[in-house]
This record gives sequence, structure tokens and C-alpha cells, in this order.
Amino acid sequence: MARSYVKEARRRVGPKRERIVPIIERLQADHPDATIALKYRNDLELLVSVMLSAQTTDVNVNRVTAKLFEKYQRPEDYLAVPVEELQSDIRATGFFRQKTRSLRGTMKMLVEEFDGKVPRTLEELTRLPGVARKTANVVASELGHTQGIVVDTHVRRLSQRLGLTRREDPVKIERDLMKIVPRERWGVFPHLLIWHGRRVCLARRPRCEECVLLDLCPSSRV
Repeated sequence: MARSYVKEARRRVGPKRERIVPIIERLQADHPDATIALKYRNDLELLVSVMLSAQTTDVNVNRVTAKLFEKYQRPEDYLAVPVEELQSDIRATGFFRQKTRSLRGTMKMLVEEFDGKVPRTLEELTRLPGVARKTANVVASELGHTQGIVVDTHVRRLSQRLGLTRREDPVKIERDLMKIVPRERWGVFPHLLIWHGRRVCLARRPRCEECVLLDLCPSSRV
């Protein structure tokens, strides 16, 4: 996109601080069902599901965990079976050897340091093996302790297209978003962008003609 066009487009849609609330409100009206797609029944299942979701789809994770969570119900259960057995049980999610190491390391720490319970703070969550900031943000937010904004590939792409950030690094993108998104919307905001990214603002062929953000988006040429 030519620089002159970008400058003109940003002037046309207005400052991002003025657009952010209308963006959120329109997306909430257009995607009232925007919630986490992973299926879980408790804190531990949420943590495991998010850890397994790396480099695969939520649909695939849900398919695997439907059986997994019947077999493994406590942190100790993940440590009681041979490594090869757990690897086999999560193989379909991909990167199963690394995920098995992370799961077993996390379960060991939960048992030894957290009385078998999933912690709530980002500082504690990111101490768990295999739990980076994105995973920690998802878990904390879903447990009602939102402390940041989840930045996945959809959030990154749409935030850039909407002119909310020029950054490439997820941590820097999160900082930019936290400055303009009202704190009480930090939890729902990523879900809205994720579902809008899946349904309308597609990576290769965004459906601008169907987008409720048409007049608020500097990347639209419709």
C-alpha cells in the first residue's frame, strides 16, 4: 500500500483513540457469540487446552481433549503414566514431544508449588513450563482475572489493518492496544478480532464489502 494512500486513509477514518470504542461496539453487535472456542470444564482443562492449541486448530484440540480429559483429571494423572503414553494421547495436536515435556513440567510445578491449582497471575502462570505470555493471558482472562490483551495471529493482523498499531512484535502490539482499549474490554477485545478475522477480515481476501468497520478501517478500499 503506497505511503501517500496510508496517510490519506488514516486521516479519513480519524484517530485510533476515537475509533476504538465504536470498533468494539460494532464487532460486539456483529459477533455476539465471540467467545473462546476451546471446550473445558474447569481451570486445569482450560490450561491444558490452551497449551495444546499451539500450532494447531481449536477444533483439533477439542477433538483430542474430549477423550483426554476423561483419562486425565488431576495434575497427578499426567505424571502417573509413562511419557510415551501421554505423547500418544496428544499426538494429534502436533509437536507432541515438546507439548508432553511442557505438560509434565507444568503439572509437576502445580503439584509442588501451587497445591495442584492453576494460578491466576501472569507472573505465576508464565513460570509454568511451556506457558508464554499469550497462553497466560488467555488463561487468566478466561478465569476472570484479565491482566493483558491476548495477541494471536488474527489480533495482530486486524490491529495492523485497523491502524491500531504499526508494531510486529506481539508484546509491543499488546502494549499499544492496552493504551487505547478500555480496560474493561481487554478480555472480550481479542475474541472479537479473532472471530471477525475468521469470518470477515480474512488473511488473503478480506471481505471489505461485508465489513461493519468499513468507514473505520484505513485499510479498506471499498
